Amino acid sequence: MTVDAFTQFLCDLPKCEHHVHLEGTLSPELLFKLAEKNGITLPEDFPASPEALDERYQRFTGLDDFLQFYYIGMNALISEQDFEDLAYEYYAKSSSEGVVHAEVFFDPQAHTDRGIALETVVNGFNKGLKRAETDFGVSTKLIMCLLRHLPVASGVKTVHEAKDFIESGLISGIGLDSSEKGQNPGKFKDIYDAAKSLGVETLRYTAHAGEEGPAQYVDEALSVLGVERIDHGVNSVHDPHVLKRLADNKVLLTVCPLSNLKLRVVDDVAKVPLRELLDAGVRFSINCDDPAYFGGYCLDNYKAVQEKFKFDVPTWCTIVENGILGSWISLSRREELLNKLAQVKEKYQDLTPN
Repeated sequence: MTVDAFTQFLCDLPKCEHHVHLEGTLSPELLFKLAEKNGITLPEDFPASPEALDERYQRFTGLDDFLQFYYIGMNALISEQDFEDLAYEYYAKSSSEGVVHAEVFFDPQAHTDRGIALETVVNGFNKGLKRAETDFGVSTKLIMCLLRHLPVASGVKTVHEAKDFIESGLISGIGLDSSEKGQNPGKFKDIYDAAKSLGVETLRYTAHAGEEGPAQYVDEALSVLGVERIDHGVNSVHDPHVLKRLADNKVLLTVCPLSNLKLRVVDDVAKVPLRELLDAGVRFSINCDDPAYFGGYCLDNYKAVQEKFKFDVPTWCTIVENGILGSWISLSRREELLNKLAQVKEKYQDLTPN
């Protein structure tokens, strides 16, 4: 079989994405378009064109360097329609590449702190999600991430402001993102306690940990914050206790290979510890994180992994199955996606990687 046949197999896999920031899908072209439409003045030292900005994205020195551009870029998002279109365009792209379910992040404080109403952000994103469900047959969830670099009190306040959206199900989960350096998960316990105090049994919990931070941060997020999923988590491989805990409790890691490469977590996709995780029985999914900044959507990450690891069909089906099992979906939707996976596995059972 040809390389193209294996790429088609990767595309046909019914992929679930659990780690994508909607603000991180804002392309340089759309950024400049929205900035002009909304009368947003970009900083004087900001790249002067989409091409120059895209070139600068190739030279991130680390997470903090990336975040500087990330927060400048989202200033171009102003109206409910801007947020709706951004979400819809992500699903249009990802669904064309075999993503059938996506649980997407957004950063409310980055918008409310610049005067955008939380209602504008949440309603806009949810309209985009609902349009995508209708047009592409995907299932969706919206996860609200609180920012590590802001005061904990700001996160607690945001959770309470989002109460109606959480109770109505428009927000399905709580997360934690931004720079890990010096920001251990336990510092943010009050945010998670505030969310749990709302008493919404269907609300789910995750947190970024173990990307820049050590394996200890993964353990702490599980123990202190009470999360059920870990975003990134690649540094877990440095602690056998953490690996065993993840495996025993079937905790899903949402791994982002091209992001890890661009932010210099690793210097080669081959060094993302996927084999170590598989050997330890740790579940993970493959995700795009911030594709407009890191040069690849979900399928691009699958292809990059395959280029380096040469996984066979059964291994990929295991990875995708674990992503389905780790998704926050109904039992009926889970069975539907597992059946789709079984069909793809049967179709490509004789395919071998080059």
